[in-house]
Amino acid sequence: MLRLAILASGTGSNLQSILNAADRGILIGVEPVLVVVDRSCGALELASAAGIETVLLDRKLPGIGLSAELARLLDHRNIEMVALAGWLSILDGEITERWAGRMINIHPSLLPLHGGPGMYGRRVHRAVLDAGDRESGCSVHLVTQGVDEGKVLGQTRVPVIEGDTPESLAGRILIEEHKLYPQVIDGLAESLSCNLTPHNGSEM
Repeated sequence: MLRLAILASGTGSNLQSILNAADRGILIGVEPVLVVVDRSCGALELASAAGIETVLLDRKLPGIGLSAELARLLDHRNIEMVALAGWLSILDGEITERWAGRMINIHPSLLPLHGGPGMYGRRVHRAVLDAGDRESGCSVHLVTQGVDEGKVLGQTRVPVIEGDTPESLAGRILIEEHKLYPQVIDGLAESLSCNLTPHNGSEM
């Protein structure tokens, strides 16, 4: 089983869905062993309660300090795959290149729509409604230097209902995120385990 690190900054609902999937035996190719947070948040408490090692990194480290420290931590813990679950800090190009094909993220829209810098949380759902889109959803994608620009590995579509607010739309999409993310994580883990190489920036 591949050693999985989960990066989080918020309440940790997607983190919890991953941990639940592991407990139910749905994740057969990967084992969550480390949770990294960049601020005091609900995800920190969830991971601690689950007995998983948790590390709090200072997101205000100057320059590329956060990414460099994260890379050091992942190497030290022998991490083989990384899942971002509500992680808000931007990672620099060096770490995304080193982890190309092994680092994924979930985004609450149908990428490439409504992605990019500054597009997270309520802002995404507000943009969907302002655009008059008839559907939205969630996407799991590879993390690259360009924010939300990596290859999409899985999507789930959710209809936009008349009278929707950013909060009501977010609630329906979040339900689907919790289903989709563990499935894609396990699928990628299976693919990686067939061709495991040192994370030196090479593609799968």
